[in-house]
Amino acid sequence: MTQERITHPGSAGVSPASRKAGNHRDAARRVSPEPVPLSEGSPVLATLEGWSLQEYRVVTSTNVIAAALPPWTAVRAEVQTNGRGRFQRNWISDLGGLWLSAVVPLDKNPLMRRALPLGTGLAVCNTLRELGVSGLRLRWPNDVLVNNRKLAGLLIDQFVPGLAVVGIGLNVSNEPEKLNPSLTNSTARLADLSPKLPKLRELAALILRNLRIVLTDLDRNGAASLFVHVNELWSAPRRVELDLDGVVCKGLFTGVDEAGRLVLSGRDGKLCFYDAHQVRHLTEI
Repeated sequence: MTQERITHPGSAGVSPASRKAGNHRDAARRVSPEPVPLSEGSPVLATLEGWSLQEYRVVTSTNVIAAALPPWTAVRAEVQTNGRGRFQRNWISDLGGLWLSAVVPLDKNPLMRRALPLGTGLAVCNTLRELGVSGLRLRWPNDVLVNNRKLAGLLIDQFVPGLAVVGIGLNVSNEPEKLNPSLTNSTARLADLSPKLPKLRELAALILRNLRIVLTDLDRNGAASLFVHVNELWSAPRRVELDLDGVVCKGLFTGVDEAGRLVLSGRDGKLCFYDAHQVRHLTEI
């Protein structure tokens, strides 16, 4: 079974603990050992906001579990033992965080495919705002930050034609810095930001509801209106350095254009445009 990379801020096995997150080009890995369900025998099943949810205690990766599932099905685990971010970077997925993967239809239109990861980030931010979190912003391509600390990460995989697996990792009450001290002062937790902290299943339901709302709007109205809302979440234009697979360029990140591409303004004011697959890493400077 092969897996296609979706070009743009994507999610499906997100790693709040990783400073970089993204997509996977290689063959999907087999799940081993078998996931241990919340109840003995088989996963706990629930229907939430029009989604079918499967819940496990421990899995290797919720994205891998979701790979063989039908659309509008989601997988949540209390712990991931092999969570991953962009370019297979390790993603710490410890107890107390939300590790969620959702299977959604994938449009053949390249513009709509670019919009999917951006729409996922918007859905997560909409959910966090409902919970009273302020100071949110997106960091291209797939991080949600509060006060420059990473709260959530996104990763999108494609394992089969016509479907995408949207991975969302969100720090809730977990403490990834205890497992990786280098993350100290670089991560944020929902428990410290929201006056009304929901249970993890309730949080999953809120995110899934908002994801479906965003995707329905995207299907009905196209990508243009989505990009307008997403561009409001980048905060002020920022100086960045792009690693284009070994070629480094610097400029002012100003958002995404009508085609969903990263827009970089040079010192001379000239604009350059990049698809997500062209950029190995973005560093804010």
